[in-house]
Amino acid sequence: MNFEKQLTEDLHRYLIAEGKVDAKLPECPDLEDLWRPVAKAYLPDGVREFSGYPLTSLGWIMFVGMALASFWDKDWEKYSSEDGASLYNRLREPKGFDALDDYVMEDILGLSKEECEAVAKIVGECAARTLSALQHSGIEPGTKEASQAYISALHTLYTMGIAMELNTLGYHMTLLS
Repeated sequence: MNFEKQLTEDLHRYLIAEGKVDAKLPECPDLEDLWRPVAKAYLPDGVREFSGYPLTSLGWIMFVGMALASFWDKDWEKYSSEDGASLYNRLREPKGFDALDDYVMEDILGLSKEECEAVAKIVGECAARTLSALQHSGIEPGTKEASQAYISALHTLYTMGIAMELNTLGYHMTLLS
């Protein structure tokens, strides 16, 4: 099984156990189509932070996914006219990369202090699980494979952020009989 698939299954099981996502992950092509431009804009910040703050480097992309899911729900007609890099910059610029989490939770999602703490705990656990998966993957650091695994990890976390926020907004994925 490849790295991204294993990581997705692990994070998905964790988020199900926490009641943050459904057994079936949502499919949102609008937001999946933004992944590449968002990743291209995010990578300079994420890579710069990884050596000193790996959990931040990994976790903040979940907040990006949550924010974009919120934009999708609120007024996608308005936000869809922007490319992924512009949307990422819209999230990073007001308070900088270091406070992107606070900006998303407080200003975009409108969470209370208690809700912020709960979401931050979930994101922190997802980032820690991801870091552990990277560290135990057997992939040699500094290689092309390591870069690909990092990008795969970011993609998985982005997707989980989207899934969490869509679930919070009431979009539930159920099997049709």
